[in-house]
Amino acid sequence: MLWVDKYRPKTLDQVMVHQEIAQNLKKLVTEQDCPHLLFYGPSGSGKKTLIMALLRQIFGPSAEKVKVENRNWKIDAGSRTIDLELTTLSSTNHVELSPSDVGFQDRYIVQEIIKEMAKNRPIDTKGKKGFKVLVLNEVDKLSREAQHSLRRTMEKYSASCRLILCCNSSSKVTEAIRSRCLNIRVNAPSEEQIIKVLEFIGKKENLHLPSGFAARVAEKSNRSLRRAILSFETCRVQQYPFKSNQAIPPMDWEEYISEIATDIMKEQSPKRLFQIRGKVYELLINCIPPEMILKRLLHELLKKLDAELKHEVCHWAAYYPAKEASDSRPQTKFMLRIAADLENQTNLQPYDSCDDLDFS
Repeated sequence: MLWVDKYRPKTLDQVMVHQEIAQNLKKLVTEQDCPHLLFYGPSGSGKKTLIMALLRQIFGPSAEKVKVENRNWKIDAGSRTIDLELTTLSSTNHVELSPSDVGFQDRYIVQEIIKEMAKNRPIDTKGKKGFKVLVLNEVDKLSREAQHSLRRTMEKYSASCRLILCCNSSSKVTEAIRSRCLNIRVNAPSEEQIIKVLEFIGKKENLHLPSGFAARVAEKSNRSLRRAILSFETCRVQQYPFKSNQAIPPMDWEEYISEIATDIMKEQSPKRLFQIRGKVYELLINCIPPEMILKRLLHELLKKLDAELKHEVCHWAAYYPAKEASDSRPQTKFMLRIAADLENQTNLQPYDSCDDLDFS
């Protein structure tokens, strides 16, 4: 078992990071007045850990007895029937899923799963009707139609179903949904907190950590606790005993993006851009989100550009993700734009407008 799973807190009392949030959640459950919740914050900050600990606090150990299912729905959409398949994680008291995985048909999943849960309302130990919990991941990636549908459905079935929503950015969630939830901001842990967790794991694993080693791992983690623990375990596999100057291995996908940035700087031609496109699609196939690709690519390009071009590159890096809802390939358009700017800057032989290139 990976350390990131082995040492994941099981209860709210075991939480080492975000202890204040954990205690407030515990009070919320004790008062038996649990509203809809919206957890938001950067990736790797501990949102899912808090959610799973909260479910255990509400339902006890049964919340950990989950099963993975590939669910199929036949949905009547007026003149046609829509067949949808989605992977769910469920226990007797909760269901977890990512509706955005079905694309633009996500609104149907949201409606059907909540209706289904409301019909099968559980009975608690006192003989009273309880409620089920629906955990929706990546709510910020839901279409507007799905979010409007979610708002209507969560009002209608609020007595029998509680929603726990999880996302990276609350700004992409409609105000109507945010106003109906208790919003909980889960900040990225500080480097000091990450060091504390790494030292705790090291002690449990009987590892000797050289002075400053945990601090170097935390610094390279970009304040992502999950990444820090994974890097720590990778270092343990590669070499032990640890050395004070031991290299902290970067993520493979980050090295790959660094190569893409180098390719962009070396040559700006249609042939090279087609090669780069293939590399970007390979990252997407391996489940690296487009926004992470863009962010990392920008980071690598800024290391290589002069001051005059940095402002222009940052502008287009912000422009194309903003159009992502209507453009399925913002990362490709961004690279085309940067390549065109580099051509103009270096006075290379220009090619046709990048808008004329076919990237279908």
